Amino acid sequence: MTSSPAHIDDPHFLNRSNWLRAAVLGANDGIVSVSSLIVGVAAATPDRSAVLIAGVAGLVAGAMSMAAGEYVSVSSQSDIERADIARERRALDMMPEDELRELVAIYEARGLSPETALVVARELTEKDALAAHLRDELGLTDHLSANPLQAALSSGLTFCIAAAIPLAGAILAPTAFIIPVVLVLTIAAMLLLGYLGAWAGGAPAGRAVVRVVVWGTFAMVVTAAIGRLFGVSV
Repeated sequence: MTSSPAHIDDPHFLNRSNWLRAAVLGANDGIVSVSSLIVGVAAATPDRSAVLIAGVAGLVAGAMSMAAGEYVSVSSQSDIERADIARERRALDMMPEDELRELVAIYEARGLSPETALVVARELTEKDALAAHLRDELGLTDHLSANPLQAALSSGLTFCIAAAIPLAGAILAPTAFIIPVVLVLTIAAMLLLGYLGAWAGGAPAGRAVVRVVVWGTFAMVVTAAIGRLFGVSV
């Protein structure tokens, strides 16, 4: 028999946190970095080919960098988790009574009486001692454990998709209007990203939208200002 959630109409979204974090990070970086690069180059030179080359290079290099960075960083987290699991398994083999008392203390700290905590700890230990300690002592569960490949693919893919928006604007816009077209498309993309990220995580959209738009716009303004330092009026 399979168990069903207690509140089907109001599900939790915590099991999405790993891939959603990587996806939002990749998309946000794709929009902001490539838009900033295009705007900065366009502010420094009227050469359309230079702007497009910079945008394409930023998309390709950024996607590879995001995917590799996510894989390496999440792999480090995964290594730590595996090491802790191995230590916990050894402790259960060598000191089962000490580990049982540790589990009892955890449940007492959460508000159970000593008698109830002992009963709960014994029953969970009999069922799956390692799983009980991983969940209640270390906070590790299957849906929250590190997944390097998932994080890398999510981040790299969303970077490409998001970065393609300002790049498409730069390709299609007349040379004289590259900067305003890219800025408008970028702000629209950031609004959409903030909303979709909040929706996928079941969170209020307003705060997420403001956060993405404000910081993204700030990054583009700074980059455009640096471009102007080269003496090109926009």
